[in-house]
Amino acid sequence: MPQLRIANVQRLGEVDFDVLVVGGGINGAVSAACLSARGAKVALIDKGDFAGFTSQQSSNLAWGGIKYMETMEFGLVRKLCMSRNHLIRSYPSTVQEIRFFAAHPRGFRHGLWKLYLGAWIYWFIGSLFTKKPRLLPQSKMAREEPVIDLEVADGGFEYSDAFLHDNDARFVFNFVRGALNYGCVAANYVESRGSEYDAASGMWVTRAKDISGSRTDGREITIRSRVVVNACGPYVDSMNGNAGEKTSHHHVFSKGIHLIVDRITPHRRVLTMFADDGRPFFVIPMGPRSCIGTTDTRVDRPETHVTAEDRRFVLDNINKRLKLKKPLTEADIIAERCGVRPLAVTSTGNGGTDWTQLSRKHAIEVDRERRHISIFGGKLTDCLNVGEEIAEEVQSLGVSFPYPQARWYGEPPDETHREFLHQARLMNLDGMTPPSSSEKLTSRLWRRYGAEALGLLEDIRADPRMAELVVEGAEYLRCEIAQAARREMIVKLDDFLRRRSKIALVIHKDVLRDAPGLREACEILFGADADRRFEEYFATADAPGTRYPVSA
Repeated sequence: MPQLRIANVQRLGEVDFDVLVVGGGINGAVSAACLSARGAKVALIDKGDFAGFTSQQSSNLAWGGIKYMETMEFGLVRKLCMSRNHLIRSYPSTVQEIRFFAAHPRGFRHGLWKLYLGAWIYWFIGSLFTKKPRLLPQSKMAREEPVIDLEVADGGFEYSDAFLHDNDARFVFNFVRGALNYGCVAANYVESRGSEYDAASGMWVTRAKDISGSRTDGREITIRSRVVVNACGPYVDSMNGNAGEKTSHHHVFSKGIHLIVDRITPHRRVLTMFADDGRPFFVIPMGPRSCIGTTDTRVDRPETHVTAEDRRFVLDNINKRLKLKKPLTEADIIAERCGVRPLAVTSTGNGGTDWTQLSRKHAIEVDRERRHISIFGGKLTDCLNVGEEIAEEVQSLGVSFPYPQARWYGEPPDETHREFLHQARLMNLDGMTPPSSSEKLTSRLWRRYGAEALGLLEDIRADPRMAELVVEGAEYLRCEIAQAARREMIVKLDDFLRRRSKIALVIHKDVLRDAPGLREACEILFGADADRRFEEYFATADAPGTRYPVSA
């Protein structure tokens, strides 16, 4: 069990905090990072792993919301475009511009020129930050992307948004790691059992329990804090009910799924089509694979799973629109992603708007008398704004910040990057890059770890074996796994394979089970508990949130 986590679980019940953040998805992670950097005493807990629910099931895109142009929400589009631009500037190695290659279906409800004009308006709304849109006649589409079936498309256009070079859960965890660096007491697998406000002391008392399945499992914890931030994503409503909080907002849920298959196009671009229901449908690059989807199904509960109907919808839509050597079937699915979008609506309804047109904009409600904050909705693109807004609200509730201007996000300074590159060149680090790698080690290590990558260089100096790949087909070095064991609170094998990395998304589970080196990775991560964690992960047909078919 990670020593950092053991220490933090102990500390949760030993001190009074300024703020307790409940929920370690993107909203909770940025809230904890911003508050901690500014000097507040912060605790962060999640009943599962960090980013272990909705925040690990996104499309891995940071986009300005071009779809909201159809509903004339230009103010929201402007805000999201500015947020996207800010993310690209702040995380140039991680959040990168990518071109969307959009095919226009024959007979679509909007004409090609109308959509092309919309792409130009979208570009202007986004302050001309990205590359210009481009019209794509059929002949040009056939040359540049021959996989698109032009029997069902009469042309298209190209525009820009952004994507996460690594996976969404890794992006979220880096905010949690930043919060830890600033003194936040964070622990995964700690479940809130309800919060009560003690008016006499002006403190919230939250009962919690360690549910990690480790030697600390079952420990009851009482956490005291001046402020509670409910960042539980789809579970915000139920958590508020337990705390006696009444709000004007609540959530409705839309289920979205993605299927991971072998790479469909060699180009680093997003293929954009319109599904049978008229919604945008994507083929998104994911390392050596492609991620296809998504669906939009109204559900009543946050707990969802991929159904046979979901798979048929995605596979039928992709097979109709692409000229593949052979149609994709369930046997081609390497992994699946399934999650709900928590959509914020008011208690009086959504103004007559059809639920499929609801946006992902967030809403923050504050109970000033009891110092309780609830975050509804939201999306990864707007995460930096959420952190800043929560900090403003916490400060307005009387929590002072010793360092109110502290910067809490973004990649390290250029000087640090130059120093890392200089040391890496002196070590000939890129010369150690395995032939199977898709990029140089310097780029990959800096993108994933920033300034912490300097520590990885030291590990490699001490033992050159630390620069070796441990799991065949997975681009993770021995030193990365060792660092994850030390610094990333890996409690279960799924935490590493699915969230700190994307190994479980790009390697079929049947292949992964027999992969040379996975047992060694478990030993590095779990020590004497390695066999149990290995068997736990492979004991069921499905890893949490991901389905793997029997045949590869």
